[in-house]
Amino acid sequence: MRVRPWQTFLFIVLLSLAAIWVDLPSQHLDPFGWKQNITVRQGLDLQGGIQLVLEARPPAGVTVTQEVLQGTRDTIERRVNGLGVSEPVVQTRGNTQILVELPGFQDPERAVRVLQRTALLEIIDTQGQFLPVGTVVNTSLGPASESAATPTPTSTGAATATPDATVTAAGSPVVDAATPVAPTATPETPPTTEPTGPVYETIITGADLADAYPTTDQFGNLVVGFELKPEAAEKFYQYTSSHIDQPMSIVVDKQVINTATIRDAIRDRGIIQRLNAQEVRDLALQLKSGALAVPLEVVQSRTVGPTLGQDSIQKSIVAGLVGLGLVALFMILYYRLPGFISVIALLLYASYVFALFKLIPVVLTLPGIAGFILSIGMAVDANVLIFARIREELRLGRPIARAIEEGFNHAWPSIRDSNISTMISCMILFWFGRYVGATIIQGFALTLFIGVAVSMFTAIVVTRTLLRLLLNRPLFRDLRWFGISPAQVAKAPTGAD
Repeated sequence: MRVRPWQTFLFIVLLSLAAIWVDLPSQHLDPFGWKQNITVRQGLDLQGGIQLVLEARPPAGVTVTQEVLQGTRDTIERRVNGLGVSEPVVQTRGNTQILVELPGFQDPERAVRVLQRTALLEIIDTQGQFLPVGTVVNTSLGPASESAATPTPTSTGAATATPDATVTAAGSPVVDAATPVAPTATPETPPTTEPTGPVYETIITGADLADAYPTTDQFGNLVVGFELKPEAAEKFYQYTSSHIDQPMSIVVDKQVINTATIRDAIRDRGIIQRLNAQEVRDLALQLKSGALAVPLEVVQSRTVGPTLGQDSIQKSIVAGLVGLGLVALFMILYYRLPGFISVIALLLYASYVFALFKLIPVVLTLPGIAGFILSIGMAVDANVLIFARIREELRLGRPIARAIEEGFNHAWPSIRDSNISTMISCMILFWFGRYVGATIIQGFALTLFIGVAVSMFTAIVVTRTLLRLLLNRPLFRDLRWFGISPAQVAKAPTGAD
């Protein structure tokens, strides 16, 4: 069954109303709250934030494979999500680097501290020694890294492993099972020397954690609570039940953060205490997201202020309006009625594309906006091909209705081939930008791809439907509406409609 022009026009009207509704801010025309999550996603260069490039620094003899790098990227992404950042970008770059973009995040020191830290948790058998807090130890799981704060393990029931070791000024351990350990200063930089001495047996690691979360201890202090997986809990229970009254240390990144004496068997949970609120949240996030497969080093850091982003948005809007205005003026002056219709189609095109940006959603960056503005010109390019062909048909003496159909039919192969070629180029650019970690290339390629795809719809469907409807009125059948005088029209060929 042939679709009539008015039916296509009705579809265009409904689609346009839906697109305009999506384009409007979320607080407008939304009685049911359907648009709460439909917002414009702004990239790092528009709303400000932090960009970090992390590079893997594996220990001697360890090779960073793509699997290891991808696993590290996944861990970083879980940590970023825990920071509450909107629309972050976490992707590998090359064979050893990870690119992290945190739009709207304005604390670079915390970002580096949370993302770079290996956060390898270990509970070790100290072989009967009271290891002071801050001691760098040797285990079988890799090199030493940063320090953390002091924990206190507890059991599921009334049995607890009470902290009883601290360090005096002279460095000798003082045992007091009834008194909590005094806070111990924690260095913020990793040890500069490799750990020496005996290799301690690791009982459980952070991989054995089922969960980690901020909580409070019996005194109301904010602490990090952690729970063990069933297999690890059973192993931990067997160890603690056979080592009553012996010391045990909790280690993060090869540095002792607490040594306690085991008073009773402990099964499946514990706490890490004497942290401030920010440290509790960060350590819980690191432990829950998992330890990094390889240590990372920040090789590049960039902070973008929100003021610069707002200025970029304003200039981009001005550039878009100027470009749209010049294109509309040219089309109307040169092509007359078809040019006016193309301007209407162009406005609808802009509403469709912007609605798609919000629905997909697309993270808009400055290069992405540039790609969108460029696609406006490409959307008009299809109309130029069509209208030029229509003029040729009219000059040959074709009736207006037939000239319009022939113009669209003959221009379509050129429009199809050129736009598909551009879309293939966009896919190549997007893949290349993803591989090298250049989000500006990805943003440009994605917005241009969407713009070109939508432009084919507006040029072929919207413009054609509007021209067909107008031709039903005798007023618009005058050749002067198409910028052609009767003197330019050749004698109609034999057999013309």
